[in-house]
Amino acid sequence: MAKNKTYEEQLRQSPGTLLQKLLKELADTKAFDVHFEEMEDESGAVVKVNDYEEDTETALRLLLQGRWALSFGYYNEKDDFIELLQPLEQAEISLIPNGLQKGMLKVLESEEGLRLPGILLTK
Repeated sequence: MAKNKTYEEQLRQSPGTLLQKLLKELADTKAFDVHFEEMEDESGAVVKVNDYEEDTETALRLLLQGRWALSFGYYNEKDDFIELLQPLEQAEISLIPNGLQKGMLKVLESEEGLRLPGILLTK
């Protein structure tokens, strides 16, 4: 339970740090996928990074009305997947490279996935 609380605190208190880590990991890949996902209450474009060692998932989401959110998912002691969602403020949104913002907007509008080169995030 203590680890779960740490995940929640980290997401709430320093979403910019988690976002920068996600962006660096994507930039270090040759290419990554932006998916369109329909969730329970809304749809959005999403890019995910998995940490298989820690069994966690960090995702950047572009939701309807131009809202950005960072999500963090993990498995609890009962092996249930828990997903935490943190809306991003303008300070965090400004960290997202323009190329990624445009790519995610295209996916949101077309409802079709897209593969982007990691180098796009270094420009």
